[in-house]
Amino acid sequence: MSVVLDAPVELWPTSSSDDRQAVIRAVYKQVLGNPHVMESERLTIAESKLCDGTITVREFVRAVAKSDFYRSRYFESCAPYRFVELNFKHLLGRAPLAQEELSEHICRSTQEGYEAEIDSYLDSPEYQEKFGENTVPYYQGAKSQVGQKQVGYNRTLSLYQGYAGVDSAFTASRLVDFVAGNSGNKITLPTTGGRISAYKDATEKTFKILVKGSKFDSPRRLSNTEYLVSGANMTPQIQRIHRAGGKIVSITEVA
Repeated sequence: MSVVLDAPVELWPTSSSDDRQAVIRAVYKQVLGNPHVMESERLTIAESKLCDGTITVREFVRAVAKSDFYRSRYFESCAPYRFVELNFKHLLGRAPLAQEELSEHICRSTQEGYEAEIDSYLDSPEYQEKFGENTVPYYQGAKSQVGQKQVGYNRTLSLYQGYAGVDSAFTASRLVDFVAGNSGNKITLPTTGGRISAYKDATEKTFKILVKGSKFDSPRRLSNTEYLVSGANMTPQIQRIHRAGGKIVSITEVA
């Protein structure tokens, strides 16, 4: 099967009306994970601003990533690991490469909120260097590049669903085992249907959260504490840690 992932779409000052509509369609497909978008779900105000030059492609991407459509399908319905790995895929065009990246973004989404998590990708130097203001994000990570580790290539292809696949069809993480263990994974290309079987649901796994700060049972004591928690309870546990004044140092999968 031929997998074509690297097809950048860019908006130019001289772009025609049809070109601008093509950019809009490309953003919806990339950022929303290849869904069917109903007319009532389209961001008509943001689309108009993009077409009249009021906002850039990057700001249109931001509006789509912060939409109710994205939030309900990926933030509210997916396991935390799945939400973050899809943010990397949709907004940076690659898979997460290290456990530290996953932990950082999971902590940000629970501590600073959903919008801050989305902004962290779009305002990053990596996004600016790859896509700038007017290129639609695309799967750069799936192209073998000089200086890039093979693991990034493999993981990005593992997230790829094929032309017919829809990211919201899977709520469980695909990469949690490989990223947590810093190990490689075998490339499995999508079938003609565009989907590959999901990995074991991250909600069934156990994670260790290392915390620096106050303990729940003794707010005046400061120490490093480890908590073992299931994937299903990770988000509420992280929220309790933050309410208690703790700072999460790392999150690792243990079983």
